[in-house]
Amino acid sequence: MNHIVDARGLACPLPVVNTKNEMKNMSQGEIVEVLVDNEIAVQNLTKFANVRNHGVQSEKIADNEYKVVITAGAPAEEPVAEAEEEECIPCAKSNNVVVLSSNQMGQGEEALGKTLMKAFIFALTKQDVYPKTILLYNSGAYLSCEGSDSLEDLKLLESEGVEIFTCGTCLNFYGLSEKLAVGGVTNMYDIVEMMSNAGKVIKP
Repeated sequence: MNHIVDARGLACPLPVVNTKNEMKNMSQGEIVEVLVDNEIAVQNLTKFANVRNHGVQSEKIADNEYKVVITAGAPAEEPVAEAEEEECIPCAKSNNVVVLSSNQMGQGEEALGKTLMKAFIFALTKQDVYPKTILLYNSGAYLSCEGSDSLEDLKLLESEGVEIFTCGTCLNFYGLSEKLAVGGVTNMYDIVEMMSNAGKVIKP
């Protein structure tokens, strides 16, 4: 049985996310054809397949149109008990802290930076292991407040046990104290403590 994922027009990381979801119930040897419209998506899908021991081939079938063919490989061997534990309580395995110090990702055009940050937060919701905590400060405070395009993703992470804290000083500075819509308020002492005790601090 062949499967088809049409990911044309979808921004990163959706082509990989949709393909991963399609392959969850596929058996070894089954094939999924993924249609995308850019080479970056082809590269991401190829990496996704290689890491998971799947076969993969790609071809350009038209201008701005590519087909990536992934053949499901044998699942990696691991103790059943450990696999079930990781699936049931993904947050328990991570002591990582994600720091969002801006409502944009990287330096450059504002619109692009905001798009990248939205994609980064969405990608967090699709990880096998969630971070323990997400800290938001400076203009990152906008992300946890009313009007944020990332509110639903942050609320989903919170519902899965991820701690979300926004700097109170930053909320006050930007006039957002009454607009906080997810998580709680924190202070600089606690921010330093949480970052110091983290297994890893991730800052996009």
